[in-house]
Amino acid sequence: MTITCDVAILGGGTGGYVAAIRAAQLGKQVVIIEQDKLGGTCLHRGCIPSKALLRSAELYAQMKDSASYGIETSGLTLVFPKVQQRKQDIVNQLHSGVQYLMRKHKIQVIHGRGRVTGPSIFSPKSGAVAVELHDGEMETIVPTNLIIATGSRPRTLPGLEPDGQYVLSSDEALLLEVLPSSIIIVGGGVIGVEWASLLHDFGVKVTVVESASQLLPNEDEEVARELQRQLQRRGIEIMTGYQVQPDSMSKNDKGLVIMAAKGEETVQLQADKLLVSVGRQANIENIGLENTDIGLHQGFIRVNDAMQTTEPHIYAIGDCIGGLQLAHAASHEGLVAVHHLAEQPPHGYNDRHVPRCVYTRPEVASVGFTEKEAKEQGRDVKVGKVPFSAIGKALVHGEKEGFVKVIADRKTDDIIGVHMIGAHVTELISQAALAQVLDATPWEIGQTVFAHPSLAEILGEAALAVDGMAIGI
Repeated sequence: MTITCDVAILGGGTGGYVAAIRAAQLGKQVVIIEQDKLGGTCLHRGCIPSKALLRSAELYAQMKDSASYGIETSGLTLVFPKVQQRKQDIVNQLHSGVQYLMRKHKIQVIHGRGRVTGPSIFSPKSGAVAVELHDGEMETIVPTNLIIATGSRPRTLPGLEPDGQYVLSSDEALLLEVLPSSIIIVGGGVIGVEWASLLHDFGVKVTVVESASQLLPNEDEEVARELQRQLQRRGIEIMTGYQVQPDSMSKNDKGLVIMAAKGEETVQLQADKLLVSVGRQANIENIGLENTDIGLHQGFIRVNDAMQTTEPHIYAIGDCIGGLQLAHAASHEGLVAVHHLAEQPPHGYNDRHVPRCVYTRPEVASVGFTEKEAKEQGRDVKVGKVPFSAIGKALVHGEKEGFVKVIADRKTDDIIGVHMIGAHVTELISQAALAQVLDATPWEIGQTVFAHPSLAEILGEAALAVDGMAIGI
C-alpha cells in the first residue's frame, strides 16, 4: 500500500509530534511513523518518568526533615512499588494526551519500523519511507518533505554494556522493582547526578565517578562546585577526574567490584549495581540513510539553520542531529523545520537561548554562556551574584542554599548568561531565557517589579548586582 502526504515524520517523540501538530495547523497532510509509542524517550524513558521519581524522592526527603518546620511525624515508610506505579500512571496519562492530539489534528500515525528509500518507482528522489508494520506487512509513505526525528539512546562503554542485572543504563534503572542498597554511577553529567540525587534520597548508598574535573562539565564552574558540595554534604561520594576500568570488573554474590584510576592512584569500588550514564548516541543506524546523500558529522545528521539535511527536501531534528539533546530544543527545531518547508515566516531559534535544567536537589538551571566560555571568546564580562540566603521566600521554604549568577557583556551591556543553583530554579530560568531573547540588559531586568516575597526576586537582585546596585546584599 502506498500513502502520499505533504509531510512524513520518521519518529514520534517530542520533536516529531510537535512538528506534526504545527504542520497540520498550517494545512499540511501529515503522517508520523513510529516503531514504539508516541512520545518517545522523553515521555517513556526520560524526562517524565525520571522527574516523577525525583519528585517522590524529594518529597520523601522533605518529610523526613519535617521536624525543622515544626511538624513531627512517625512511621514514615517508602513503598517503592507505589512510587513506580505513580510514575507509570503519569506516563500513561500523558501518552493518552499525545494520542488525542494526533486525532484532534487528523494526523495519521503508522506504527512500524521505517527506512528511508532511494529513488524508485514510488518517487523520483530519495525520501520515501518503507514501513514494516508490526504484523509483517509493508507500507510505503511518499511525502513531499520528510523530517527525520529518530532520537537517541543511552551511550554504552565497551565492557560495561547493560545486562539488566548488575550493569544498567537509565532505561533499565527506570524499571527497577527493588532499590539496591548501593550503586556506582559512571558519569557525572545531567542524567548521572539526577540519578545520584534521587537514589540517595531513597536511601541508596551512591558513588559518582566522573572523568572530568567537575560534575556537569558543560555548566558554570561555580555552579558545579556548589552542586558537588551540597551532594557531598548529603552523603553522596563524588570522585572527579577518575576513569573506571571496565576490564577490572568482577561479579560476586555481593554485587560487583570495579577499579577506578586517577593518574597513578587506583581505588577499588564495590556496589550492588552500576549505572552507566555517559551521554546519548543518535539513532541513525538501520533507517536507510545509506540510500540518500544525507551528510553525517561525528555520528549525527548534519543540518543547516533551517534543519535541512544535505538533501533539501529532507529535514532532521532532535537528538539525532546532536547539539542540545533536550526535549524542548527538539520541539523548537521541529517548528523551525516545518515553518521553513511550509514557506512560513521563520520560527526563531538560537541554542544560546535554550534553557538547560538539572532536576537534582538542589536544582540547577542555566541559559547562555558560562563565564569561562565568555572569557574564552575574548569578551570582557561583568558578573552579579546573589545567594538565596538573602531572599526571604527561600528562608520561608527552608531552602536557602545556592545562588543566582548573571553574566553581562561589559561592552554591549547585554545579558549573555544566567546560572542558577537552588530550589525551584528550573521554574525561574524561563524568565532569564526571555531576557536573552529580548537582549535585555541588567538594568532592564533590575527595573522589573518582582513580587515580594517570591523566589523570583533573586533574578532582579542578581541583575542589579552586576553593576553593584543590589539592595539586599
